[in-house]
Amino acid sequence: MSEIEALLDRWRAEEQEQPQGWDFSTLDGRMTESDEPWSFDTEVREALAGARRVLDMGTGGGEHLLRFRDLLPADTTATEGWAPNVSVAQQNLAPHSIHVVEYGAPDNDVDSVQMPFPDARFDLVLNRHESYSPHELARVIAPGGMFLTQQVGGDECAELGDWFGERPTLPHVNFVPFRLALDAAGFDVVDGAEHVGVYTFDDVAALLAYLQLVPWETPDDFTVDRYRHQLLELHQRTAAGPVTMTRKRFWLKGVRR
Repeated sequence: MSEIEALLDRWRAEEQEQPQGWDFSTLDGRMTESDEPWSFDTEVREALAGARRVLDMGTGGGEHLLRFRDLLPADTTATEGWAPNVSVAQQNLAPHSIHVVEYGAPDNDVDSVQMPFPDARFDLVLNRHESYSPHELARVIAPGGMFLTQQVGGDECAELGDWFGERPTLPHVNFVPFRLALDAAGFDVVDGAEHVGVYTFDDVAALLAYLQLVPWETPDDFTVDRYRHQLLELHQRTAAGPVTMTRKRFWLKGVRR
């Protein structure tokens, strides 16, 4: 077997169906990412201290929400929009009496789907890396209630477009537009910030393992064999060493007027 074929075989071994839940632990030791200068978990814990009716949007498999199970009130609900994860979240959260509702807002048309909750239903809504409608949030959060979100910048990982061709981006998903949209919907934005950092992958194989977890970041027809030339070029360009991409995060804390 040639060196190139051996390399392609190694990369093919990284190809798999997107796993259930929301767990990147398979990449431990193979990638690193810049830390934000804030702690979103700390913000969540502080917000939960005074909350009585909580919603967690985009809970995945419930893994992140369960970090705070010691602080969650009896009235806690979660939503999940990725169909394969709904049953996983239900299984993980049911023992904690947390009801999971299937719901997701399309990234490009967040106002097109109404949230399945009555007006003023919650006093705290948590959202980590999930799309949302500011207007729907203003409806379901009671006056004086809080919205806390951390988002992935819609224009991060632009390098993927350079390597593999056109890819969908969401340039409006950024700190300033999101802050202005919350204000216009009826929130006082009392805190927030943005940060640009970097993802570092040990090699192309580690990058491919990551892309299996976020398939929306690549072209619909993306496979090792279809993109072998681009992958080999990237391998040569990085001298078989680390591969880096731009990482972008921002967070916002809004209080319903």
